[in-house]
Amino acid sequence: MEMENSTFLTEFVLSGLTHRQELWLLLFLVFLVIYLLTIVWNLGLIALIWKDPHLHIPMYIFLGNLAFVDTCLSSSVTPKMLVDFRHESRTISYSQCMTQFFSFVIWVTAECFLLAAMAYDRYVAICSPLLYPVIVTNTRCICLIALSYIGGFIHALIHEVLLFRLTFCNSNRIHLFYCDIMPLLKISCSDASINYLMVFVFAGLIQLVTIGTVITSYTLVLFTILQAKSMKSVRKAFSTCGAHLLSVSLYYGTLFIMYVLPTSQQAGDPDMVDSLFYTVLIPVLNPVIYSLRNKQVLESLRKTLKKK
Repeated sequence: MEMENSTFLTEFVLSGLTHRQELWLLLFLVFLVIYLLTIVWNLGLIALIWKDPHLHIPMYIFLGNLAFVDTCLSSSVTPKMLVDFRHESRTISYSQCMTQFFSFVIWVTAECFLLAAMAYDRYVAICSPLLYPVIVTNTRCICLIALSYIGGFIHALIHEVLLFRLTFCNSNRIHLFYCDIMPLLKISCSDASINYLMVFVFAGLIQLVTIGTVITSYTLVLFTILQAKSMKSVRKAFSTCGAHLLSVSLYYGTLFIMYVLPTSQQAGDPDMVDSLFYTVLIPVLNPVIYSLRNKQVLESLRKTLKKK
């Protein structure tokens, strides 16, 4: 469904995960199950944290907001992907595409800042345990969470405004299963050099700041652990930080490959597997990663189930 070069596009066509129609029903069922698990597990974790007063501390407030962001991130992409498995056209209007992209960037960016804030929280808890209640108060925790959402909104708004200055008239086919900036820039018939520059600058800057915070925090945590004489303290520290480190590695790794490594306009489209990994799979893995390694969450879950 290609438009003439002189015609301004009012809709796009998403390439989807595969053109093999015999796989569409199977993929629909697989990703429907994954999406339902994402919603149930993340909202269940939020409800558990909300209901148990013992979990009303910064560590779990951060975790509850991470679950909320993961739910929103998956919901900005997966429902449209599921619909497209049941329709051959796979079209999306210009306004729907811009809305999906705006929502997607908010949650992706907010998650970057939240993961950095969670790393800082663990650093203070392990390196300065006596000062932790003074440094990381619930109020300060809520401020960091609010700044994460505000940062996501501003980042999305910048790219959205810059996208609106472009026209799309060369092709209407987006080589991805959702609207993202790099595939959109590739089909623009306007000069998108400033857009490419802003993607590289902001993606690089956000990752530099947030990954820098994570690396610095855990380097200091490692030094503290190495100085600890008690093996119990060492095991507790690794147990506390292990889940977060795994989540951070999976999330930032895919983002770095997709948005920071491309250095020119001729760089290839974002890798389909990477996109699928951090938009669909990480949101369903995070509640499992954090919950299974957290004794307080598991204990709270057991108490809740016993009451029923």
